[in-house]
Amino acid sequence: MRTKFAVTAAPLRTTACAFTLAVGFALGLSGAAQASGAHDHSPQHGGVVAEVKDVDYELVAKANVIQLYLRGHGKPVDIAKASAKVTMLTGTEKQEVELKPAGNKLEASGSFKVGPGTKAVAVVTVAGKPSTARFTVK
Repeated sequence: MRTKFAVTAAPLRTTACAFTLAVGFALGLSGAAQASGAHDHSPQHGGVVAEVKDVDYELVAKANVIQLYLRGHGKPVDIAKASAKVTMLTGTEKQEVELKPAGNKLEASGSFKVGPGTKAVAVVTVAGKPSTARFTVK
């Protein structure tokens, strides 16, 4: 006497679905963990941000003041002994400005030609190490 076995795909399909859900869930968690470790690159002071070597440089350029804020991994960088030289190009006009520490930022006051489209290059020296950040004012 022969016994007939019926093979159905339902258990296999259920196992495949469970595996797919488990993998998807694990990948979702790893992406969330990775995203929570990232820091925010958005402007904190109304300027424009450039990232160089894990440091965010935020340039705030106004007609009477130029400010540069530095954040490393989302936290302010110690700028007590830092300096910066910012070169700005507005149309055909070029301005060079020396920035000095002022509280939690590097700053210079004066009269500056700044507007949308102004290009700026900041050479920033912190702890004897120079870095260059490039900006376009919005």
